[in-house]
Amino acid sequence: MTIRNFKLYMVLAAAALTFSSCLDKYPENAIPSDEAVNTVDDVNQLVIGIYDSFKSSALYSGNLTLLPDIQTDLVYAVNGSTNTYGDIWRWNDIKPTNTDIESVYGALYAVIARCNFLFDHVDKVRAEVTDDDDLDRLEQYCGEAYFARALAYSELVKLFCKAYESDEDAAGQLGVVLNEHYDNPEPMVRASLKDSYQFILDDLDRAEELLQLEDDFDPAVDGALFDTVYFNEYTICALRARVALYMKNWEEAEKYASKVIDSGNYFLSSCTELVSSSQSYFDYMWTNDHGTEVIWKVSFTINSYGGALGTVFFNYDQTSYRPDYVPAEWVLNMYETNDLRGMSYFATATTAYGLTWPLLKKYWGNTEFQSYNIYCLCMPKVLRLAEQYLIRAEARAQMGDYSGASEDISTLRASRFQAGGSVSLSADNAMEVIEEERVRELYMEGFRLHDLKRWHKGFEREPQDQSLDNDPNGESRLRVEADDPMFVWPIPQHEIEAPGSQIEPNESNK
Repeated sequence: MTIRNFKLYMVLAAAALTFSSCLDKYPENAIPSDEAVNTVDDVNQLVIGIYDSFKSSALYSGNLTLLPDIQTDLVYAVNGSTNTYGDIWRWNDIKPTNTDIESVYGALYAVIARCNFLFDHVDKVRAEVTDDDDLDRLEQYCGEAYFARALAYSELVKLFCKAYESDEDAAGQLGVVLNEHYDNPEPMVRASLKDSYQFILDDLDRAEELLQLEDDFDPAVDGALFDTVYFNEYTICALRARVALYMKNWEEAEKYASKVIDSGNYFLSSCTELVSSSQSYFDYMWTNDHGTEVIWKVSFTINSYGGALGTVFFNYDQTSYRPDYVPAEWVLNMYETNDLRGMSYFATATTAYGLTWPLLKKYWGNTEFQSYNIYCLCMPKVLRLAEQYLIRAEARAQMGDYSGASEDISTLRASRFQAGGSVSLSADNAMEVIEEERVRELYMEGFRLHDLKRWHKGFEREPQDQSLDNDPNGESRLRVEADDPMFVWPIPQHEIEAPGSQIEPNESNK
């Protein structure tokens, strides 16, 4: 659906989940939008709706996380698969009418629309509020909405735009459609890539002003911020660090990653320290969705959850496994014997196809949900401390601080290895080590496509072990050159053809 058509039926769906029963018969019984938001509690419900929109299976619990990695060299399709995401995996068959890509685009703009609805109506509420505590609540809610909008736009530019090379280059590259309003939307025209990134930074500036922790906040007294499901000062820093890395602003990337790392609010989840007699903190983060390094996760409950990330890696029917995709052999071989991530992420099993191969245990799912026979469901950990170490290491290496980069990678590996793990980086090996570490740590978390794009690297797929029997049509053999147009996803065709649209297509649309 187009951005505008989304608005036609959304109206108050963007307003509040508690009003949803009033909208079942929209448009006949819909509450006019200018009457929907009158109190601070109404604004709170809008924020609840914003958080809830991130549960969409088109976003972090599904397509947004899986597609960028499935498209690359990290997995292989198995003979007998359901062909889920098959067009994406085959690479050369990605069309602007691909429904999986359309769903990501639409779901991200749905988040943005919810945020804009709040911004268009919060001033009316603020004008009527006299209580200081209520005014503080409104500031908090607006800060959360600004961050949510920045996060959504950061994903759009990552997937639908070219890599950011410099301010000058980005000024001449296509960005995304920027919307600040819900009631009176702007023309459907793409801003420049530079302006699109600046829009994200401006939203993060606003969020930072509104979501600052109290000056007397003490983690030792008030509790650490890890494992939170709400946006705060450090989720802003974490996203700033990621965005700065993508913009090649190494100083800013190091600065904001350091704010998170040095805050004392988060700790790498150890693979050797035990949370119970039989489970490490690192394993517990994946099996129970609680972790000392989780900066922000999408919250699920047994009655309200999103997609199941592990489905395509298991397709478990209570009896057997029928995976669509299995980890690439080169990835499996990257984990050293002492690297305990290998045992946490993968487990060898025999599938219904007769294939014995390591499957992606990382997304086998939350044990609480499994007790209800809900498998492969886990809460997406969108921002993790491990990524911040990787960001800072890369930024430092790009600035020639190889000692600092070595310390960051060694610190990360020390938390993941049974013993050892220290590395020494230099101008000759720094980026190779960091690139490999990003694969090992962030496997199937949605980073690989953009990493290859911003590093200007292609990849090859060769048929794997014959026991896979996964290449009946020669589809496993693929060579993708650096800067191939398909590194940038096509803009959905319906967006380009929508009435009044001035959206320019990407090269991959053609």
